[in-house]
Amino acid sequence: MLRAGPSQEEIRRHNLGTLLRHVHLGGPTSRAELTSRMGLNRSTIMALTADLTAAGLVREELPKETGRAGRPSLVVRPESSRVYVLAFDVGVDRLVAARVGLGGVILDRRWAVRPRGAFDLNESVATLAGFARQMHRKTRADTVCVGAAAAFCGAVRKTDGVVRFSPNLEMEDGPFGEELSKRLAMGLPVTVGNDANLGALAEHTRGTGTGCRDLVYLHGDVGIGGGIVVNGQLLGGAAGYGGEVGHMVVNPGGRACGCGSHGCLEAEVGERALLEHAGSSGIQRLAAGRGRDGIHAVVEAADRGDIIAQDALHRVGDWLGIGVANLVNVFNPEVVIFGGTLREIYLGSAAQVRSRLNLATHPALRETLRLRTSELGDDATLVGAAELAFTKVLADPLEVLARMSV
Repeated sequence: MLRAGPSQEEIRRHNLGTLLRHVHLGGPTSRAELTSRMGLNRSTIMALTADLTAAGLVREELPKETGRAGRPSLVVRPESSRVYVLAFDVGVDRLVAARVGLGGVILDRRWAVRPRGAFDLNESVATLAGFARQMHRKTRADTVCVGAAAAFCGAVRKTDGVVRFSPNLEMEDGPFGEELSKRLAMGLPVTVGNDANLGALAEHTRGTGTGCRDLVYLHGDVGIGGGIVVNGQLLGGAAGYGGEVGHMVVNPGGRACGCGSHGCLEAEVGERALLEHAGSSGIQRLAAGRGRDGIHAVVEAADRGDIIAQDALHRVGDWLGIGVANLVNVFNPEVVIFGGTLREIYLGSAAQVRSRLNLATHPALRETLRLRTSELGDDATLVGAAELAFTKVLADPLEVLARMSV
């Protein structure tokens, strides 16, 4: 049976979402540029922008002086201060909540230090919901929240947002999204994603990987996570656990990992490995620190020429290079991006990483490969959560706003 083509209304909704996405990701854009990018005529673009303006999603204004003759094309801007999402980031050491406006502008944020140890679901959810209420009280009456999402440092089931396991938080089968949604009491479901996957999404849309169709993002916290973009799409896997590269075994029989295995990339390259190498070599003052401060201390000492700190970086860099080589052999990415604490670790061990790549990958796979650090820095996972929260309004702007206003 032949399938009917899309209706005029379906085409209109698709075009509205596409135009809004251009403005959301690209910032203020002229009507003329939107006409060119979308391949539509000027009257259609004018009608679409009129609909989005009437809904309060964008506004149109005259551009700054262009110096060109003729009538200037109006510029379409996202209504960042009016339309926003709530984005949350749960890491080993911190809890972050932010109000992010359309266009990716972080309008407000709150954060708290999270003591290490077993994850207290109720306490953490209460903290994040409290932050959200504080930010909401500061908004104008005409603002509208169109979504909420969280980045979580663990394996997240895509069907319901349950955190199946998070070794570094000592957590299993936690209904984080459901509980946070209840505590927010805003009538919004909270979508949950793995932090490294969302970091990859953020770098792909707004960071170092913008314009790349195939990339690997590696994120360091206490452990190592990964997000993989293939042909422009985030690789999620059958149940949503795709990208768990931190538990790829690189050294069989090696260091014990929190997941129960041995020799995982996370075990050989993560925070504990680096600090123990530094400490066991006699730099107790460096190994005494934990988290970002401890890693920064080792990297800074290595930069000053401390041989023991340099050796610690070289040792983890060797295993990092093996892990990257495996990923390059499997996915043939355009770029590998190092984020979180792996930014500093990579910069301090780049020679070892490249040496391993040269030994363990075919030259054809390295011809166009680039190794880069995250452009979004510590905000990558938070920005990724915001992009996840914007998904529905970008797919069907008017329907989402209509539902929000009921």
